[in-house]
Amino acid sequence: MENQQVFELLKRVAEKDEKAIRELYKAFSRKVYVFALNQLRNPAQAEEIVVDTMHEVWKHPTRFRGESKFSTWLLGIARYKALSCLRARPPEHDDIDEMDDVLAGSDPDAFEQLAAQQQREGVRRCMDKLPEDQRECLHLVYYEGASLTEVATLQQCPENTVKTRVFHARQKIKNCLRLMLEKEC
Repeated sequence: MENQQVFELLKRVAEKDEKAIRELYKAFSRKVYVFALNQLRNPAQAEEIVVDTMHEVWKHPTRFRGESKFSTWLLGIARYKALSCLRARPPEHDDIDEMDDVLAGSDPDAFEQLAAQQQREGVRRCMDKLPEDQRECLHLVYYEGASLTEVATLQQCPENTVKTRVFHARQKIKNCLRLMLEKEC
């Protein structure tokens, strides 16, 4: 959805037109949900972030000034809400019962499923070790398809800083995965 269409919808939202906020929700809720789910790894909390973010748009539609894409501005709101949610959380640990379910599977491809899960877990563990700025940059660039300019706007930093964060994050993940593989051998 183009910014011009968004501006028209936001004008209607300012007049408390519920149909306009529904259109914005339809157009952007999935993107906000995926972003929040990646940050929080909890579907219920991610849905809460979507609702809270869209509620913020409902309350203050005139805050969007068009200095970036609307989706970038919206993800900025979602980012702050997700960070608040993460700060309020107690530390999490992996559930050992999940691994028991995988090991007890009767599928003939259980070994391949376990190997694929271990790879995903390895990447996730390496991503979790990254500083928040770098992890967020990688997610926005590689999973959300955001441009470096959009990420810079969202993180309120220069574009070269984003490039540096992505570069260092990729190097750290590469080294982390290499170390994990060496330990397995």
